[in-house]
Amino acid sequence: MFLSRGVLVGAWCWVVAAPLFVVANVVVGAGWAEPGFDWAFHNVSDLGNVGCGVWDVSRPRYVCSPGHDVMNAAFVVTAVLLVVGLFLVRRLGAVGRGAWWLMASGAVGLGLAGLFPADVDENWHVFGAVLVFVAGNAGLVLAGWGVGGWRGWVTSVSGVVALVAAVLFLRQVGLGVGVGAVERLAVFPLSVWACAAGVDVLVRGRVVAGGEVW
Repeated sequence: MFLSRGVLVGAWCWVVAAPLFVVANVVVGAGWAEPGFDWAFHNVSDLGNVGCGVWDVSRPRYVCSPGHDVMNAAFVVTAVLLVVGLFLVRRLGAVGRGAWWLMASGAVGLGLAGLFPADVDENWHVFGAVLVFVAGNAGLVLAGWGVGGWRGWVTSVSGVVALVAAVLFLRQVGLGVGVGAVERLAVFPLSVWACAAGVDVLVRGRVVAGGEVW
């Protein structure tokens, strides 16, 4: 089947989301003065903190992000791209209804994390993070169950890995790579999956595996 303009736009939203988010992480992190940003130690949220100073009683670290506005905007824009993609590509049956709502909730959580930086409104920020950690990643697991072949396995396994990473992060377990690195295993999979699924839609240009795109 030929893809409609709406589906094409949705697929491109998915394709752009992950690179935009990753580039924002790299650029904003590179803008930190000494002590610099450490991907293994600092949280993703540290990039969006508005103020400078020692942050987090459980794992004290100095946080000062000159590009916090850029990072928080990236959180929100990435969330919008993911939600728009989910909405526009839904007609292909890319994911089941339950997985769709879970993944949409995870994307909204990403936006909340940007709208409410941790040092501005920690409650809403944590709520957004939990949506990403739990809902978004559970959505990946559920989506994988409805997809045949290796795509389904990759989707589900990425969701399981992300859920495990979320638990480890919340327990502040670094597994030898650092708590910050573990958090990224919990945060990035949803947008990375969307990017891969968007590319798959654009390359194939049709519905596959019994109506499932990815």
